Amino acid sequence: MKTLARQRETIEILERLEKLRPDSVRRWGKMSSHQMVCHLIDACRMMTGEKQVSRATGLAQQTIVKWMALYLPLPWPAGIITSPEIDQLIEGRKPIDFASDIRDLETLVKAIPAQSKDFQRTHPIFGRMSQSAWLRWAYLHTDHHLRQFGV
Repeated sequence: MKTLARQRETIEILERLEKLRPDSVRRWGKMSSHQMVCHLIDACRMMTGEKQVSRATGLAQQTIVKWMALYLPLPWPAGIITSPEIDQLIEGRKPIDFASDIRDLETLVKAIPAQSKDFQRTHPIFGRMSQSAWLRWAYLHTDHHLRQFGV
């Protein structure tokens, strides 16, 4: 199972980010590649506690759906609705400079694995998650959006 807990998978994500361009064409969804970069920045900031996101969850999402999303060896489907605070078409970070935003995202991706081992944050859908679950989620979420743009 891939996770940002391992350096090789963090490097893989960083190499894929290098291939992303402002004019990369999406395969699904509404975001541009630059909006997607800002969405991933917001998601990383949510993970570190820098960005507050409203909860939208229930028992099924915190158990069955979380387990399926994190541990089944299947790619996430297109069209998953996100929280308004990290939706670039609503309240999320607005794209300004692509190169600068890519650098910000790369910095966050590199810093996330260094989070404290007693890391416990609440995911807006999946509820309480351990550091290892968050690092798995961070890899899968980033992979999902990079696949959205063919990288």
